[in-house]
Amino acid sequence: MEITSVNNEIVKNTAKLQQKKYRNSEKKFLLEGYKAIKEAFDSGIIIEKIFVNKNKIQEYNFAKNILIETTEPVLKKLSTTETAPESVAVGIQKIYDFDVLKKAKKVVLLEEIKDLGNLGTILRTAVAFQAEAIVLYGDSTDIYNPKCVRASVGNLWKIPIFQIKDFNLLEQIFGNFQRIATLPRSKNFLKNFDIKFPALIMFGSEAAGLSDELIKFSTNSVKIEMAETVESLNLAVSVSIILYELFGE
Repeated sequence: MEITSVNNEIVKNTAKLQQKKYRNSEKKFLLEGYKAIKEAFDSGIIIEKIFVNKNKIQEYNFAKNILIETTEPVLKKLSTTETAPESVAVGIQKIYDFDVLKKAKKVVLLEEIKDLGNLGTILRTAVAFQAEAIVLYGDSTDIYNPKCVRASVGNLWKIPIFQIKDFNLLEQIFGNFQRIATLPRSKNFLKNFDIKFPALIMFGSEAAGLSDELIKFSTNSVKIEMAETVESLNLAVSVSIILYELFGE
């Protein structure tokens, strides 16, 4: 199949997936570039269609039945980057069963996370240090935003991710977990912390930190020991340090 017009209906409908409301209603998302598309395909993500620059079409034989040969202007319209990628694909969002959380031993909770780049980096860290699931609690950003998909560098589909807004559901799932609040005023230093599994490690946003609701929900707390002249660390950096210490083998 070949599409060369930016006004083609398939192109216009695909471009709508740059907006959260269409991603939510269609349960689809955009992937940009060979590496992201190939890793998603190999990880079992259902790919609906792939728009490919006609000069690169041979590199996508792994998915030849869903290829759409196209031009740079079309790819530019579909992409959210300044420079048009060689390909843009439409993937189907992956839905996980909550039983995954009930069986997990190492879970990361992120509350009210808004920064897309931070979230993408945290996904990479969580996979690297063998977290088994991530919970986005409250009004967190959309993991299928193209910027977050790019920042996760192929790790978005390597770990189950759940969005939970109901505190009662949180209590129901994690009632038997050690629930660790990461707090700058905790009396427990990370280097001396004795973790017990199953464990839920909870991080708040850089702006607000953890809510009182989650602090009360915690069974323990921990902080990173660092120079008193530094007030705080970037969230993604904090997550990396804590997961390395508590989840690393």
